[in-house]
Amino acid sequence: MIKPSPPKKALIICIYYFIVPLYGKHIIMHRSLLNAHQQPLSFTLSSRNSNSPSTVHSHVAQTMAHTCPRSLPTSAEKLSYKYRSSSQTRSVSDSTETAMSPAMEEALDDAQKLRDEFLKVLRSRRSGEVPLSVEPAKPVSHPLFQEASPPTFSEAMNACPKANIPNFKDKLHEENLYLITEEGEQGRLPVWILSMKENNTQKRPAVVFLHSTNKNKEWLRPLLEAYASREYVAIAIDSRYHGERASNISTYRDALISSWKKGDTMPFLFDTTWDLIKLADYLTQREDVDPTRIGITGESLGGMHAWFAAAADTRYAVVVPIIGVQGFRWAIDNDKWQARVDSIKPVFEAARIDLGKTSIDKEVVEKVWDRIAPGLASKFDSPYTIPAIAPRPLLIVNGEEDPRCPLAGLEIPKSRACKAYEDAQSIHNFKLIAEPGIGHQMTAFMVKEASYWFDQFLMP
Repeated sequence: MIKPSPPKKALIICIYYFIVPLYGKHIIMHRSLLNAHQQPLSFTLSSRNSNSPSTVHSHVAQTMAHTCPRSLPTSAEKLSYKYRSSSQTRSVSDSTETAMSPAMEEALDDAQKLRDEFLKVLRSRRSGEVPLSVEPAKPVSHPLFQEASPPTFSEAMNACPKANIPNFKDKLHEENLYLITEEGEQGRLPVWILSMKENNTQKRPAVVFLHSTNKNKEWLRPLLEAYASREYVAIAIDSRYHGERASNISTYRDALISSWKKGDTMPFLFDTTWDLIKLADYLTQREDVDPTRIGITGESLGGMHAWFAAAADTRYAVVVPIIGVQGFRWAIDNDKWQARVDSIKPVFEAARIDLGKTSIDKEVVEKVWDRIAPGLASKFDSPYTIPAIAPRPLLIVNGEEDPRCPLAGLEIPKSRACKAYEDAQSIHNFKLIAEPGIGHQMTAFMVKEASYWFDQFLMP
């Protein structure tokens, strides 16, 4: 098996964050992040002199890696959970049966209750449930971008580690298909799968990739090829009202406005979450996919889709939302909702007019979220759904200056996630990285960190 070495930046981070602290050099511990042993520690490296590590590796050294504080090790730590094949690692049920604390039992029970409630909301606006079925599809030669100036190249995606395979294109297997996830036009889910031909008889880990607003699954080709080269089954879909599910450059915008006015669909996040549950049904039945090793990731809108899909469905074993996780309630309460609103502003303008307002305010924002994604700013917000992912490995990667996903809005979900992972004796399975100087942008560093995280938890 061809396995690339971990990215150099990731190795540097491991050295700086885990070895350097043992010797107490160049470390500043931000004690403000400590709160009753639930807040993660944030380490940054000092740059007081030219010989400091941050002078040599400034970008890596200054990256804020938030990890949970560790309690004294116990024998239960040996049961820390990782999703791998059943022949190599215990399943989560096996682990928790051996050492299930009352706090862990309660947390898992609460998470399941949340998933049940979320599923009821998802089912409430289906056009009609149908048995899952598969239809053949053809490759898309001219994918639709709902942007005036469609992008042509992504430096970040092309930085993803890729195995060097001679005649790679000839050995690559591509599949196009449709999953029928419900009745109606939008119930036809376009799926694109890349894998290596010679390994089609083996069960391998799979990763689902989700695109950002106004893009499509074909945009993700560099990521799919990179993971396929490393013996993953790589999957991409078109989210609702995007790609093959869009007819023009205003399809997604029009769907959002229609949802506000009619309240019969949930095009912002929740309808695609339903599709991803159905996708998990399909992937776990494939002969080439190990059903215990399915990961999910995405950028921006896709990062939010990955977050909610993992909260709703435990079959997504390893999770990496990139520039997607935020606190919707926190943004409303702290007047930090503007950047997120601007990303889909037409629906908020339509609501402003309908509500007789002269400008968009927090009341408009709250009413829109409640209408198009019920519970998004309340019971399904990040303080509740992020901890529900525990004990599965979760890496959240954001920009430190991202106005759509303000870092301050993640303090509560981060604290609760640390508590959930600690209760599950899997504290090392949760990490939040905030890249300094970066706004709402996926970077090469983020792509490499995600790649390393999947290799760590999905590869034998």
